[in-house]
Amino acid sequence: MSQLSQLAPQPLWQWFEKICAIPRPSKHEAALSQFIQDWAKSRGLTVIEDATGNLIIRKPATAGMEDRKGVVIQAHMDMVPQANADKVHDFTKDPIEAWVDGDWVKANGTTLGADNGIGMSSALAILESTDIPHGPLEVLLTIDEEAGMTGAFGLQAGVLQSDILINTDSEQEGEIYMGCAGGVDASFTLPLPKQATNSQAQAFKLTISGLKGGHSGVNIHLGRGNANKLLARFLFDHADDFGLALTDITGGSLRNAIPREAHATVTVAADKADALALAVSDYQALLRQELAVADADVKFSLSPVALPSEQFATAAQSQLLALLHACPNGVIRMSDEVEGVTETSLNLGVITTNADNIVVLCLIRSLIDSGRDNICSQLAALGKLAQAEVKFSGAYPGWKPDSNSEVMAIVRDTYQDIYHKEPVIMVIHAGLECGLFKEPYPTMDMVSIGPTIRYPHSPDEKVNITTVGQYWQLLLAVLERIPVKA
Repeated sequence: MSQLSQLAPQPLWQWFEKICAIPRPSKHEAALSQFIQDWAKSRGLTVIEDATGNLIIRKPATAGMEDRKGVVIQAHMDMVPQANADKVHDFTKDPIEAWVDGDWVKANGTTLGADNGIGMSSALAILESTDIPHGPLEVLLTIDEEAGMTGAFGLQAGVLQSDILINTDSEQEGEIYMGCAGGVDASFTLPLPKQATNSQAQAFKLTISGLKGGHSGVNIHLGRGNANKLLARFLFDHADDFGLALTDITGGSLRNAIPREAHATVTVAADKADALALAVSDYQALLRQELAVADADVKFSLSPVALPSEQFATAAQSQLLALLHACPNGVIRMSDEVEGVTETSLNLGVITTNADNIVVLCLIRSLIDSGRDNICSQLAALGKLAQAEVKFSGAYPGWKPDSNSEVMAIVRDTYQDIYHKEPVIMVIHAGLECGLFKEPYPTMDMVSIGPTIRYPHSPDEKVNITTVGQYWQLLLAVLERIPVKA
């Protein structure tokens, strides 16, 4: 990783190298938080850790800028822990193995954590600087953004003193975000009665793999395969044909990542095993045809396994497969107000087989509350039909665009002055924390910017080096242009 610290801008990349060395999956940010607190105190900076675990670090204005409006630079400390199936990596203990590939920084078989590590690094680099002009500055580093926005939910009114907040969690250089989708988690729980397997049957493991996955908001419109849905489709279509009996089904690992792999163990009569193998081969060919552009490397495989002693009861299996196959997934509706932006979507993210039940986790996103509520209603109806318990939790609001935003205009004009082209003003189909910050700080002016990050929430995640430099230049120029406080 010594390559990273040699990249420009060095202050930012040196911080990112340090961050990569400290494990920080969601809900395990304590080590990184302590490292930052110790460092900030050694620099004489004011550090507050709130009751939730968020960090607020304050730095006085540089000489001559004491009268400017206060600015919060905001990022989240945690990262999504996703690794390729053949990669041995403990996200709670092992560092991220980042490396340079041309104009990109990638990780070795895991998520990189550029989301939101680059934004966090920029904030810390500015705190460390002695030559970057800025007004009164606060850095807000939240916890658990990726797994429930716990930090943003817990932020209390009166803690922040600034007038403006710059969120650094956007993922496309040249785009300025001034709004985002809200969301809610949904879970189905189905009881799992079992019965003995046929001792004369054969058992096989079915595996969907080779998919790109990605962020369930930013990438949902790309039409990538959802491993859970693809496996459910095959099982629903062929369970009766072959007399398949499920003994286990799992898929995905995070409700906010498009699942890349899914597995099911099934039993089948010995005289139908060859026909099952042929059906698996035919289905893979079909998927490669359907997903030739979005997910050309999809694989569907069949491998023999030891015969389990129990299988799902017939009625329970039928209800489960019907629910999984019928559950909405992907883009539900595109926005009428913001061209090219998804309005409402759903990601069927995780399937888990427990001892006595099956749990299915979904994440609903929408720019409008009515869109979110409509999908919740559909899932409630689906659960009723499948006799499954349905729960909704962790609802968070969207961030309503403000066309009169002063900071948005400053960022837009600064970008145009530097790069001699108009930036794109956007609303993102992802859960930026700004919507939650607006509740305790309704008058705070907010905007979101960042470098180009591709395939976040997947092991293919990478960040473009050139755009990190452009983002850094823009951020520093904006800080210098913050107006005087009235």
